[in-house]
Amino acid sequence: MQIVEMKVLRSIYFTHNLFIHRNLSRTHVSFSSFSRHFHSSNPRFALNSLETDGTQRTPHVWTAYEGLTGDLSTPSSRHKGFTQGNELGSGEEADAGFETERTFEKAKNDNLSNGDEIQKAKNACYSPKENTEGMSRKKAFLDNGLGLGDILGNKKKGKGKFKWVCEICGYSDGQWWGVCRSCDRSGTMKKFMEGETKNRGLEFSETLARSWLPKDAGNVEPVKLIDVNRGVKKMDYRIPLFGPFGSEVARVLGGGLVPGSLVLIGGDPGVGKSTLLLQMAALIAEGHDCDQPACVVYVSGEESVEQISSRAERMKIGANELYLYAGTDIEDILKKIQPLSPRALIVDSVQTVYLKEVTGSAGGLSQVRECTSALLRFAKKTNIPVLLAGHVTKSGDIAGPRVLEHIVDAVLYLEGEKCSSHRLLRSVKNRFGSVDELGIFEMSQLGLQTVLNPSEMFLSDQNSDSEFLAGLAVAVIMDGSRAFLIEIQALCVSSSTVSRHVNGIQASRADMIISVLAKQAGLKIQENAVFLNVVSGVSLTETAGDLAIAASVCSSFLEFPIPSGVAFIGEIGLGGEIRMVPRMDKRVSTVAKLGYKKCIVPKSAEKSLANLDLGEMEMIGCNDLKGVINTVFTKN
Repeated sequence: MQIVEMKVLRSIYFTHNLFIHRNLSRTHVSFSSFSRHFHSSNPRFALNSLETDGTQRTPHVWTAYEGLTGDLSTPSSRHKGFTQGNELGSGEEADAGFETERTFEKAKNDNLSNGDEIQKAKNACYSPKENTEGMSRKKAFLDNGLGLGDILGNKKKGKGKFKWVCEICGYSDGQWWGVCRSCDRSGTMKKFMEGETKNRGLEFSETLARSWLPKDAGNVEPVKLIDVNRGVKKMDYRIPLFGPFGSEVARVLGGGLVPGSLVLIGGDPGVGKSTLLLQMAALIAEGHDCDQPACVVYVSGEESVEQISSRAERMKIGANELYLYAGTDIEDILKKIQPLSPRALIVDSVQTVYLKEVTGSAGGLSQVRECTSALLRFAKKTNIPVLLAGHVTKSGDIAGPRVLEHIVDAVLYLEGEKCSSHRLLRSVKNRFGSVDELGIFEMSQLGLQTVLNPSEMFLSDQNSDSEFLAGLAVAVIMDGSRAFLIEIQALCVSSSTVSRHVNGIQASRADMIISVLAKQAGLKIQENAVFLNVVSGVSLTETAGDLAIAASVCSSFLEFPIPSGVAFIGEIGLGGEIRMVPRMDKRVSTVAKLGYKKCIVPKSAEKSLANLDLGEMEMIGCNDLKGVINTVFTKN
């Protein structure tokens, strides 16, 4: 089939469908008038031109619906090339018919706005009946709401461009995949239409915030670095948080809350995010740094004002300038707090708020991204810090697009086990401080309380009848800038169906240490089942605990208890040597402050630690495992 014939067939098909949907109510045409016979100039389609007796068959005439006028039309007699199949196969009239069709296509493609040229070419192909109502072809074209794309079928209407977006990391792709090609997670690709999200968040917040600024604040020009903070006191760089609880939170934030910052706090359900934010709001509202109370607004989309008040009463919080508001509309929230001019704004949580101008429900990818962007612009324009609470997914990541963590200034995670009352506040992103800090709290009836001695979380009570305990050694680890003492337990069994089992220690690391003990220290533990455990469910990831692991295994295998008050610091090499680890001074100082009697360290670290004030603690340096065994497991 030639190209011209294919286009005519396509025109008939799309015209037939458009006729059904758009002109059925006003055009009384029988569908039986559409003949199913189409005669082509191609000889392959001219087999039906002869009757069974060999005589010439009268050619059929096909009738088509004319979309421009709403009438029926038949081919013009001067273009019989469309109905006389074999006669015009090589004649001049067939060439003229094809040339006319090409003229129409050329006019359509070159300039669609040239109605005269297109109409002239169209009239050359068809001879529609005169409109009985006297309408011109152009008026009929507009009244019927049809275009060339509708008639020829080469224009797709109502079909936008879609994208598949990962709800975890924000990766987008033009087609669906079973897994995200960025984070390799399955079932996270969601379908979105491009342009369905109106980027109105930043526009709205900027417009609203501009009403709070001085008139000349809109004239922003480049400023020298040395002139940015000229005349500004250092105490105004941050909002200090007083008290034991405030000092612990300020440690994680890098020294306090920065004005105009956007802080996101995530955590598992029930871990204490709302409690933490309410206590922070009360501290800021007390205004210890400015000697007068400061206005703070706590907005909740999950609790009513009465519920928040009941929780504050239980925690004995009575700040006079702490305002509570229950709402989820960002526009309404910012308008309501405008007369108050708060010192800080707290939103609990970002998954419950929404913008009217953005499509999608609250908590969706579009709403979370745009609401966070609106609050960011609001914080930067007004210099008011905004604290957000964020939900987390099953994997522990903050729900919503990954770009959410890129928008905010700081991301804090509140961690805790269900069976434990202790909570850890950890920073994973901080534009104004270090991410190595860690805050330790204990959940009580009055809220989160500061833990003065964090090592007591991981150390068991040794007030038993025996002064010694076999198979137990104390390791010193670092988490952020703080040193912690943890207990490692080991059990060696000569007859057991299980060869080895570890809990809280990397299995490959444990296998290496046990193999080094057998090869370099001469312990015959190949036929023993070894069980290793870290007390309090802590995961030991750094190599500074290697020496404590080896000491606990030796203590259990030799059935020789390690005296209480001894700590171990060091990494073990394949040759059995003891290596230094980072922050040795901080580790040893922490051991000395806790009142330990001895600390086993690498021999190479003795010189660098000689100037430390260790009090009554004795620091013992060893080169290899044999030296450790001779020092610790030898009877005096």
